[in-house]
Amino acid sequence: MSAKNAAPGGLALIEALVNTLDTETGADTLDTAEGRAAFGLVEADVPDVRALREALRAACLAHAGHRPAEDAEVPELDHLLAAAPLRVTVDAAGTAALRPVEEPAGLTARVARAIAEAAADGTWARLKACEADDCRWAYYDRSPAGRRRWCSMSVCGARAKMRAYRARQG
Repeated sequence: MSAKNAAPGGLALIEALVNTLDTETGADTLDTAEGRAAFGLVEADVPDVRALREALRAACLAHAGHRPAEDAEVPELDHLLAAAPLRVTVDAAGTAALRPVEEPAGLTARVARAIAEAAADGTWARLKACEADDCRWAYYDRSPAGRRRWCSMSVCGARAKMRAYRARQG
């Protein structure tokens, strides 16, 4: 995903985290030292971060109007974020912001902060996951109506439309 199409602000962190797993190939960048380093993680963090990632993916699917597979065990995002309490800070100019209670913030606290900021500015619901079962890539919906269904119309959208066309023809 190019920087031009990346989600704004803290949502870019969440988008990048959700997209560490390529559901089509099964490749998981959290399996590599380089992939973990991108998020400031060590190998022992990976199981908890995978649970966080899948809970975030479930939220992105919900934003797009989809639900995860019924047999998928997805921890509740609310429960996972409870470990990263936030507090309101007010600067000298009177600007209020949400900050993690503990500094420096771990990944869960950074994710919680990003969600809180995105919820406050109305962008949280625009972070979605692709409708394609073999993709589920997170993307930021920049469409005017906010009704995009696929991460890429030229790839996943085209495949879905071709499947629908073939179903109508057959």
